[in-house]
Amino acid sequence: MSQKLVCNCNGTMPLDAKALGVPVHHSLCRQEVGSFLKALDGSDSLVIACTQEAALFGELADQADKPLVAPLRFVNIREVAGWTQEAKASGPKIAALLSLADMPEAEPVPVVSYESEGRLLIIGSGSQAIPWAEKLSASLDVSVLCTEPGELPLARNYPIYSGSVSKLDGYLGNFSVDWDLQNPIDPEMCTRCGACVEVCPEGAIDLSFQINLDKCKSHRSCVTACASIGAISFDRADRKRNSEFDLILDLRLDPKMRMSQTPQGYFAPGKDPLEQALAVNQLQEMVGEFEKPKYFVYNEKVCAHGRNGKVGCNACIDVCSTGAISSLFKGGQGSVEVNPNLCMGCGACSTVCPSGAMRYNYPSVPHQGKELKTLATVFNAEAKKINQTLAPSLLLHSLKVGTQLIDGLGRSAHVLPKQFEGLPSFAIPYGIEHIASTGLEFWLGALSYGFGEVILLLSGEEDPAYRAALEEQIHLANAILSAYGFDARIQLMAAQSADDLSVISKAMGALRQRGALHSICTPASFSFSNQKRETLEAVLEHLQKQAKTPLPAAGVALPKSSLIGSLAINKDACTLCMSCVSSCPEGALLDNPDEPILSFIEKQCVQCGICVQTCPEHALTLDPRLQTIEERKKKTALNEAQAFHCISCGKPIGTSKMIDLMLAKLGAHGAFAGPALDRLKMCGDCRVVDMVKKEI
Repeated sequence: MSQKLVCNCNGTMPLDAKALGVPVHHSLCRQEVGSFLKALDGSDSLVIACTQEAALFGELADQADKPLVAPLRFVNIREVAGWTQEAKASGPKIAALLSLADMPEAEPVPVVSYESEGRLLIIGSGSQAIPWAEKLSASLDVSVLCTEPGELPLARNYPIYSGSVSKLDGYLGNFSVDWDLQNPIDPEMCTRCGACVEVCPEGAIDLSFQINLDKCKSHRSCVTACASIGAISFDRADRKRNSEFDLILDLRLDPKMRMSQTPQGYFAPGKDPLEQALAVNQLQEMVGEFEKPKYFVYNEKVCAHGRNGKVGCNACIDVCSTGAISSLFKGGQGSVEVNPNLCMGCGACSTVCPSGAMRYNYPSVPHQGKELKTLATVFNAEAKKINQTLAPSLLLHSLKVGTQLIDGLGRSAHVLPKQFEGLPSFAIPYGIEHIASTGLEFWLGALSYGFGEVILLLSGEEDPAYRAALEEQIHLANAILSAYGFDARIQLMAAQSADDLSVISKAMGALRQRGALHSICTPASFSFSNQKRETLEAVLEHLQKQAKTPLPAAGVALPKSSLIGSLAINKDACTLCMSCVSSCPEGALLDNPDEPILSFIEKQCVQCGICVQTCPEHALTLDPRLQTIEERKKKTALNEAQAFHCISCGKPIGTSKMIDLMLAKLGAHGAFAGPALDRLKMCGDCRVVDMVKKEI
């Protein structure tokens, strides 16, 4: 256990020391700082309920003689509870947040490395790119690609190219840029001697050392003047250029990168001089070796992207805003390939993945599950002590911008309580790396642990694809709740930016006026698993046991986006060829070696659709639905038929329907006329024997 240091911030928070079970300081960061220094000498780790003065406490800890038992942990109770309109009723929430801060930290994850030598390419018009190149050339290895002419410096202190970008790929330390040289003058070769400027009769060449082709009348005097240098050619065949860089400063108004969330090392600040200056400051710090977490874990064995040359699930590829995920087929088997250097940690791929092949790992899912269980358990236990029976609301938000938004709202509600609404006493904020990194098994799991609802706070910086994916997942999660007789308990709450306090304030006011909700079930005891389907099955089993309405025998239809469901089969069209069995990546479809039976286990199906695309007779269609746990675990026969036995040895060789179909298609062919037609009714061995006998 850790020692908790709680402060009421100069009496501005009505904290109950007895209810919290810890002493409450009045000015821990000032007059009572001795209490903090004394705690440093203890043998316990420290949790400090103040993020405002985290830098001060950290500095004091660094100056202490005794090394820390563990890194300081900070938790914000002021903006999210103590400074809200319901501060006096926020005791259970504060207790829950303190318990969360007391939990062990998540296990470290692997890291992704970058190495930058400071090779910077500045792209843009010469008038903008050259001045920045002059400033940066002393500290970085600068090159310039002028997309529009601009006056060039006479000194060749750094490479200057011209042309239009045709391709730009990569990440910090590993950018590749292709461009097309469009002007007859190649500035890379040009010595800027000015001979071409002097001899041009049309004045088509100026100090940009590029030819204005609208003025040029093709006298070619410039070519003659530059003959010994060779920088000018009107008939240049090879116009394509390529080079590698560590950093990119893209000053074009329309950068046109292929992804909406650009990679590390790439800056496109637009035309605003202040934004350009901020980008330049960051560029100068991006020389050396860098690391970031590897946010994901990919399990190819359960991936439903493709099988037998057919593409099934493309969800992760479609939602990725960085272009980090691509399709990969080897030997007909499809999987996806993730470039960890391009991955920015949004986690949307894991949210939309139906099989759990793509898993978010920063932190791990089991760790997040433990934190959710702690928050719900402590809140409900503390609420029960003061005769509160309603459940907490889980407010999910991104750690960076979402935290800024919530903190800003808390400060505004404290200073201007009549104008801004803070968080209700029952709304517990829970920060995650990115709002898109959780899906329906996480949200439904939170409800199973005792939360009354789950609210996803969008803070404006998300890619549109993320919002669409979250809305789709929320629609599915609420449809599952409805199937069990519960009302919708998962919703989005959206702000335009971290400064957009009015929208969130209004939403919090409506939430407070409505009040807390009852939990939909008794708290579950299961733990979150690294396997998405395992967690989902545990959640569904728990909800089914406490459902308000039992599921009908045929199940309940779910939206098309569902990752659970069945298959509908047209038995008249199906020939039991079993192509679907070999194509299923999850083992949901099964054949029988002894008789022609196509079986199905609904629990295994991820609704990827590969079987539908593989079926040569188009006999299968997806049937998204929610069945009981017991029915979903059963192996059921989708189709079965009478076996056809070899007319020679009696061994089963297929279905009667399949043989009849083959006879109908091939019987009219000359190669199968007469006795040869009977060979189609034989197994392979007997067919060979019959052919040999007939030849003898």
